[in-house]
Amino acid sequence: MTRRLYVETMIRTNLDEVWRRTQDPGLHQRWDLRFTRIDYLPKTGPEQHFRYTVRVFPGLVVGGTGVTVGERTRPDGCRTSALRFSSAHPLSLIRRGSGYWRYEPISAGIRFATGYDYQPGWGRLGPLADLPFRRLLGWGTAWSFDRLRLWLERGVPPEASLRWALLDAAWRVALSTSAWLTAPALLAAAITLGCLLLPPAPSTPAARRCRRRPPDRTPSSHPAERH
Repeated sequence: MTRRLYVETMIRTNLDEVWRRTQDPGLHQRWDLRFTRIDYLPKTGPEQHFRYTVRVFPGLVVGGTGVTVGERTRPDGCRTSALRFSSAHPLSLIRRGSGYWRYEPISAGIRFATGYDYQPGWGRLGPLADLPFRRLLGWGTAWSFDRLRLWLERGVPPEASLRWALLDAAWRVALSTSAWLTAPALLAAAITLGCLLLPPAPSTPAARRCRRRPPDRTPSSHPAERH
């Protein structure tokens, strides 16, 4: 049985700025690892339709469509934005799904969270392929949320934080590989474990900084979460 994906972070900034950098498609695509491009389609009613693409690797682009199905602001200032999405691309493992974004003002800033789920494609192979893919997607969502936090809190552009992340991964792989080539197995294993557990620099995004399980809430707390 699959578990609904959930990611939460706390950002020391104001609600309007988090809203702008997550709702503006040009800004959203800069920090969210899950999308290469997001385009709003002409609005003909209350719902906002959009098209998204993901470059899996050079020469292969997978796309889909989505629609914002509702926005709500509560008396306490908490905002939610619900959406549905789908893809007819034969290589897309996500066939259709729904989710929400929640923006909750707290004393330290904004608690920004998302929860979403989807039905996998690929026929009978889909549920099996979805096991590692869902974990990767959850990690990518959390990494992207921390990338957004660094942009808002520290002014680190998403493009710069990606470079820092690649450099961080490179030195860890290089050190671990060198250890296995030159050091005794026990020492090499210890060095590899250290490379995996050592926290990244403060300016480098890290999925581990985000909460990955939802807090306990009553069913009526956030109606948008039930879309």
